[in-house]
Amino acid sequence: MLKRDLINEVTENLEGYLKKDIDQAVEIILETMADALTQGRRVEIRGFGSFAVRERKARKTKNPKTGKIMNIPPRKTLHFTMSKSLKDALVKAGG
Repeated sequence: MLKRDLINEVTENLEGYLKKDIDQAVEIILETMADALTQGRRVEIRGFGSFAVRERKARKTKNPKTGKIMNIPPRKTLHFTMSKSLKDALVKAGG
């Protein structure tokens, strides 16, 4: 699903709101989530899941083509943990 699909779906379900207003609301939500994550805060959406920033340690790896050892610096990654209700819905939908 793309952002525009989400906006279209919400617009169809909420009569009386203009598409541009829904677009602005979705944009505000996403910006707020991104700001919280860049500040190192956790974002939790009940019934959906939580997003958190995790730090990956520095490591060494080998380039498969050259065989040269390379140092990979530490970096931050985004981690998503789905809620139990979403997990149960996915299992139910799968079979």
